[in-house]
Amino acid sequence: MIDSPGRINIIGEHTDYNNGFVLPTAIDKKIQFKFKKNGSLKTCSIHSNNFDTGFSFKLDAVEKSEKQWENYVLGVIYEIQQLSDKLQGFDCVLDSDIPVGSGISSSAALECGLAFGLNELFDLNLSKQTIVELSQRAEHNFVGTKCGIMDQFASVMSKKDHVILLDCQSLDYQYVPIKIEPFTILLLNTNVSHNLASGEYNIRRSQCEEGVRVIKQKYAEVHSLR
Repeated sequence: MIDSPGRINIIGEHTDYNNGFVLPTAIDKKIQFKFKKNGSLKTCSIHSNNFDTGFSFKLDAVEKSEKQWENYVLGVIYEIQQLSDKLQGFDCVLDSDIPVGSGISSSAALECGLAFGLNELFDLNLSKQTIVELSQRAEHNFVGTKCGIMDQFASVMSKKDHVILLDCQSLDYQYVPIKIEPFTILLLNTNVSHNLASGEYNIRRSQCEEGVRVIKQKYAEVHSLR
């Protein structure tokens, strides 16, 4: 059983894909994964208890799905297969208390939890940073959201009572203690949903890249908005 958390970010919005700095940490909302090998070589099944839905696929026929949420899973499987041939048939059941579309990275929790669990189940020997990076690639290549590294990094690398000061260019990071008593940070769910894959996120990223292109015409040494 694997618990994969959502995240908050204290400082640095839209700065991760601009190679800047962020200050995220995991929160107490999570997706719980229950894995088991099913004895087959290629057949896999995923079921979400929250939405009472699921799907099956073959490891030798991993392709993009028309159902968006399935692509978070299939993208991770595809990226793992580029690194290892040890995957075999498995069943996975999901339970989540992360509000979908609330901005606390349910997608990264899904990607990273799946990758982390399969790493354990099949002894893939993938490092935590490799899990972070392959999960980001899954979102780029299968989901279509050109996200930065922050969400996946925070989901996998967070430490209790600390935030992560992450340099998104070098991936150097340090844990910063966060002691705010007697105060408390409240995270409020407004029930206003957003969907990164719908295009606005990618539009903002392309606008930033266009800004860099314009700046480089005069300052050739500039490669990002860092």
